[in-house]
Amino acid sequence: MSKRDYYDVLGVSKGAGQDEIKKAYRKLAIKYHPDRNPDNKQAEDKFKEAAEAYEILSNVSKRQKYDQFGHAGMQGGHDYHQYSNINDIFESFGDIFGSIFGGGFSQQQSRKSGPVAQRGHDLAQNINITLKEAYLGSKKEIRIYHYVTCSSCHGNGCKAGTKPEICNSCKGTGQTVARQGFFSFSQPCNTCYGKGYIITNPCSSCSGQSRVQKHEKLTVTIPVGIYDNAELRVSGKGDAGVFGGKSGDLYLRVNIEKHKTFYRKNNDLVTHLTMTYPQLVLGAQIEVENIDGTKEIIKVPKGCQVNKEITVVGKGFRNLHGRGNGNLIFITQCDIPKNLDLQTKTSLLDYAEKLGNKTSSSNDGIIGFFKKFLG
Repeated sequence: MSKRDYYDVLGVSKGAGQDEIKKAYRKLAIKYHPDRNPDNKQAEDKFKEAAEAYEILSNVSKRQKYDQFGHAGMQGGHDYHQYSNINDIFESFGDIFGSIFGGGFSQQQSRKSGPVAQRGHDLAQNINITLKEAYLGSKKEIRIYHYVTCSSCHGNGCKAGTKPEICNSCKGTGQTVARQGFFSFSQPCNTCYGKGYIITNPCSSCSGQSRVQKHEKLTVTIPVGIYDNAELRVSGKGDAGVFGGKSGDLYLRVNIEKHKTFYRKNNDLVTHLTMTYPQLVLGAQIEVENIDGTKEIIKVPKGCQVNKEITVVGKGFRNLHGRGNGNLIFITQCDIPKNLDLQTKTSLLDYAEKLGNKTSSSNDGIIGFFKKFLG
């Protein structure tokens, strides 16, 4: 019986592209698959015929020879494949059946001669610092608990003088094929648990895992001007990689503790400056102390109002993402004494009489009418 034209077998034109040829073969493979057509010799023959046609037309050089010489060009050489049984087809076109029936037939899976290096996990933890440390920058010592490369086997998981062996069950692919009725699928190898290799002589220190957990002290540099909730990355101080893989990173979230006197507003360092009433009225030069202990002389103008901002330029926080510094800002407050001795009280009443009872007009509030002092 003469062979049918391969293009007719797959139902495609001679100008069909590879994607169209592959699609046509997939359609026929499903239609005539032995699991769908049990004990059907005619379907089995068509299944083999479609596989034979696909083998030739999916190969560029074989297809060119077939287009030129027809079936005669396939005779007597290695180009023409006679499929003796169904399993022979599965082995030749495993990738096709794997994509149709859920994987598992591919013979192209890479063999694993040993463990594959994998990057370690990133780690994260909080670090608490003071506002002064954020202003000046500092170095902080922290403790972490993480995986480090095993020093006994140097990260290969094996005893000295030994090495991993290829798994005989999966031949190093990490996968085995199972068939269930019409469907065929791959699953992790039960012998090597999907690794593709077996460590028969594991390192006694890490039990073949290539790394161990331990506590470690680190000194971390806190940059000048760091802000609350900022994140610092310490490269390579996460978990060590598996079997020689690159280590992960350590991420530190910065928590800045509240200061009893100063606080931060953007890049400005802000505090309240409490003065006496005469200092506010008459003006004054006052020596103040910054958060870092340095002294500043500020000038309080005459008639200074409460809640006025007095600015010392460039004495705030360094701009972490740019140039320059913020400012140091003092917000004026008035100290109102609650207990006065008789002499001070008399002097204050005398001053009140001379000053008069009227307040200057203001758009910020209401003006009251004086009746008498309570004290």
